[in-house]
Amino acid sequence: MLLASDVWVGALIRRAELAGAFAVVARKGDARAGAVLVKTLDRRKGEARLYAEAVRGDGERVWMQPAPGRDEAELDAYIARAARIDPDLWVVEIEDAEGRHFLIEKVE
Repeated sequence: MLLASDVWVGALIRRAELAGAFAVVARKGDARAGAVLVKTLDRRKGEARLYAEAVRGDGERVWMQPAPGRDEAELDAYIARAARIDPDLWVVEIEDAEGRHFLIEKVE
């Protein structure tokens, strides 16, 4: 992420809210360089997804799903483990009728 984490998170939340979704910072990390996890909730389907930024072998930055499940409790357990390892971690939760993530970067 090239922007400071707090600026990037603010922009993501703004994009989600402008599109009619509800977004909140569930965990605030380091303002300048904290990693970010994005959890999306699709209440109609009862599904949750988690996205984390990663760097591919060719150096390209992409967003990937580090936990393949769609059970919210499993994703919350993953987030709790990640937060114990990285105290600077941010977690953004987005609840959207269509389950959109609002990431403008490449998602795999």
